[in-house]
Amino acid sequence: MTDDKNQRESQPAKNSRQERLKLALRENLKRRKSQARGRSDAHARPRDDAGASLHDELGKKPGE
Repeated sequence: MTDDKNQRESQPAKNSRQERLKLALRENLKRRKSQARGRSDAHARPRDDAGASLHDELGKKPGE
């Protein structure tokens, strides 16, 4: 009889914990997707000096 009472009391606690975990997981997934999008955008855009080579400037003096 006391076991039934304990089980009924623990059900709402389990449900609220599951809801919290669901929300936390969903927020984590959103955050990770946003970070991944930011990283892919940064790699997709070419930099201003993307075509320049380190060897292009060898032997040149500043201002030439």
